Amino acid sequence: MTAVPAAPAQIVDRCARLTRPALREAVGRLHPWVGEMAAYSFGWCDVGGAPVTAPGGKGLRQALAVLGAEIAGAPPETGVPAAVAVELVHTFSLLHDDIMDGDPVRRGRPAVWRAYGTGPAVLAGDALFALAVDTLATSVGGIEGVRLLSAALGDLVRGQADDLLFAGRPWTGPRRVRSTEYRRMAEGKTGSLLGCSLALGALIAGASPAVVAGLDRAGRQAGVAFQVADDVLGTWGDPAVTGKPVHGDLRERKKTLPVVSALESGSPAARRLAALLEADGDVARAAELAEEAGGRAAALAVARRCRASALSELDRIRAPARPARDLRALLDGVVVRSQ
Repeated sequence: MTAVPAAPAQIVDRCARLTRPALREAVGRLHPWVGEMAAYSFGWCDVGGAPVTAPGGKGLRQALAVLGAEIAGAPPETGVPAAVAVELVHTFSLLHDDIMDGDPVRRGRPAVWRAYGTGPAVLAGDALFALAVDTLATSVGGIEGVRLLSAALGDLVRGQADDLLFAGRPWTGPRRVRSTEYRRMAEGKTGSLLGCSLALGALIAGASPAVVAGLDRAGRQAGVAFQVADDVLGTWGDPAVTGKPVHGDLRERKKTLPVVSALESGSPAARRLAALLEADGDVARAAELAEEAGGRAAALAVARRCRASALSELDRIRAPARPARDLRALLDGVVVRSQ
């Protein structure tokens, strides 16, 4: 009888429950004040340290690390150090992203920089990064794990730099952002850490270099799909579901793939969209024109192609049935949530 695939939320929850004690133990080694800011960022406490139950993160990266270990044929517990390290790095990146972007809210609460101040938030992010490196350095395959994480962080920084520079570029003309540039940025900004998550779990579990490299490629493709899905939700998503204002990305003038693709279509709707964006016009109308020009459909097609590429990598390494099934379910969830 064919096994019924677990739902993405169940897979993430299973891996998070496995990782959470080690993550809390790691954060507990920080300076008390810095540890409080870290705990606040994870949704474990309020300002001042009082325990709360607040919405946490998606837990996708730690789930990928655990699945990476399972794909390598090891017990899920083997991937926990990798899961802790990538979750620490992800949270570090969010703390700094919120400062760079000026975003005042994260997961329905004041961002760390708004709650504690910019300087303390930078310090907390630095501490989480150092803690991630220490976690890997003292685990099995430590030096190789640190090298893998370092390479991913280099790509993440390049992707983040491109994303920030996109904001200053025009909507049209020779200096406009092209969809190929966007996909390269997304692979760095989002895909590098997803690829690292899968690869680190496998590396710690003793997988061959070919398997580690294949999982890194799969995660990078999944990361592009994830970022594109976020773009679609950021433009057309229901605020009750996303927790973000409707048309938020357009309001912030972000060069997202749906808009970039719409502008590249050359259609009458694309020309009207370009004129509207250059005049800082109505964002609701801009969202309508972006969809009419095919931007939403084009972005979702990219997400589906990236998902297919990730699954092709998985097929090539001949992953065991259950973790392969779980990873497929997570990738399906990435695309389906933006339909």
